[in-house]
Amino acid sequence: MTTRSCPCGLPESYDGCCGRYHAGACAAPTAEALMRSRYSAFVMGEVGYLLRTWHPRTRPARLELDPGMRWTGLEILGTTDGSAFHATGTVTFRASFRGGSLHERSRFERVDGAWVYVDGEFLS
Repeated sequence: MTTRSCPCGLPESYDGCCGRYHAGACAAPTAEALMRSRYSAFVMGEVGYLLRTWHPRTRPARLELDPGMRWTGLEILGTTDGSAFHATGTVTFRASFRGGSLHERSRFERVDGAWVYVDGEFLS
């Protein structure tokens, strides 16, 4: 059991927040929750989770994370749809890392009832 705070920025423990999604205990209920859990998966090196939550039509065959990358924070800038009542949604965010940040609008869809990442558009 991990009691440290979740990398996604919410005031919960990793196990009580994104860790439960990574472990497969349940699925992220919204596009934003999936976005946060995917950010945490990058921080924690959870490649299997990243691939499982990637849309089958856009998922890469493999994914290698840069072991030197140090993610330092996530800021959700906006969401469109993506709730339990939607089939699609977008999340605009800024993910900071040592030396810079990534600003993206990500698209999500439901596949067999579960939210998955489709693709993203880098923003300036």
